[in-house]
Amino acid sequence: MSTLNPQDAKEAAAFGKVGVLFGGRSAEREVSNMSGSGVLAALQSKGVDAHAFDPGQRSLAELAAEKFDRVFIALHGRFGEDGSLQGALELLGIPYTGSGVTASSVGMDKITTKIVWLHHGLPTPRYAVLNAQSDLGAAAADLGLPLIVKPPHEGSTIGITKVTEAAGFQAAYDKAAALDDSVLAEEFVTGREFTVAILGSGAAARALPVVEIVAPEGNYDYQNKYFTDDTKYFCPAALPDALAAEMRRIAVEAYRALGCEGWGRVDVLLRERDQKPFLLEVNTSPGMTSHSLVPMAARAEGISYEDLCVEILRSARLKMKG
Repeated sequence: MSTLNPQDAKEAAAFGKVGVLFGGRSAEREVSNMSGSGVLAALQSKGVDAHAFDPGQRSLAELAAEKFDRVFIALHGRFGEDGSLQGALELLGIPYTGSGVTASSVGMDKITTKIVWLHHGLPTPRYAVLNAQSDLGAAAADLGLPLIVKPPHEGSTIGITKVTEAAGFQAAYDKAAALDDSVLAEEFVTGREFTVAILGSGAAARALPVVEIVAPEGNYDYQNKYFTDDTKYFCPAALPDALAAEMRRIAVEAYRALGCEGWGRVDVLLRERDQKPFLLEVNTSPGMTSHSLVPMAARAEGISYEDLCVEILRSARLKMKG
């Protein structure tokens, strides 16, 4: 605390006792542990009375007993990013970072997300929802090959397969179906991959500089996201100003359409043949690891990792009135 200026020290004290929630029970537990450890250290370095709490190993009764004044959610995937934890925090009366129950739930469901975006006239790749009775041959004929097959409620590219020939469709479906009740098949858009980090809520929501992702052989999988240095990132992305502005605009519109708030990240593909951007998905509790893209975009705008964590924490609130 002695190294902080008086204004920062006053704000840190005003936050009260802060819980940093990470770990959890999802398939992304390992990444969440890395994110949460970084956030915890950053907040403590800014004088915040921050404490680790792992909902995957401790109960909601223990969370209530800690008497946190607010919490920073650094959980990814199910039971942390899908609205279930947000609902529990609303019931416990603990202000929290990020989106509320509905936006978290919808954002975690890639199918419902697409339905909302299409209703708002926002561009997203064509898709089909599959189950055990679906005709995979008809889906492939409609969407064309290659196509992408994924479980709609997982993140970090878990369970995703690029299908390049009809013979591989069934195995890709089975892989995704092992993780989810329904399966999303999506038109494959050939082009460059980008992401847009967003801070704020409603009319005040703003996009940070666009990040381009260049993965080995175009394979931005779990390993290349978090555990290798082979993937290259460019921020701000090398784009014409008008195209970058359009990409940021539709990302903010996509974020607002779902009712997201606090912070998030929207993934975008830029189709090679006509330079048209397509929305892929939204992340309502993005990664905060050393490889993560929201901190990278913030740095490009002159916001340090530590200041980013404080800004996100500052937005923590209960979303339900009464």
